[in-house]
Amino acid sequence: MKPKIKIVKKKKKKSKKAYYVDPKRFLQLLKEYYESDDLIDELAESTSKIAVGLSYSPNFINYSYKDEMIGDAVVKMIAAVKNKKFNLEATSNPFSYFTTIAYHAFINRIKKEKKYRETISAYQEQLYSDLDMNEPIQNQAPSKDYDKELYT
Repeated sequence: MKPKIKIVKKKKKKSKKAYYVDPKRFLQLLKEYYESDDLIDELAESTSKIAVGLSYSPNFINYSYKDEMIGDAVVKMIAAVKNKKFNLEATSNPFSYFTTIAYHAFINRIKKEKKYRETISAYQEQLYSDLDMNEPIQNQAPSKDYDKELYT
């Protein structure tokens, strides 16, 4: 008997996607800012790209208030840049640091929206229960005679 030969196809390696924020360039921009205190557009754009990129993660993709989450994250990251919170000597990965800031800003926005939604829901429940208890049924369907008077 002939032995069966199994043909194995090689899997193609996925090409590495280019970073939406180049970590080396981002570090260089931060160093330049720390020296000159001049916030250039490219640095601000990089922080915005970090927030937008994080918003596409599966954790945050389906929220209806995603724009508010991105806005909060950008404000927090720019505040961290302006206050020089990132320690250049301690680490060389500002992308990770600012992504963490954006992540926590997203989580805080989710908590705020949840609290707001719960407050609105509690108010509606209270209002509807007060209406049901205090008023007799007045919103019945109009009688046929009423309809005739209206449309004649």
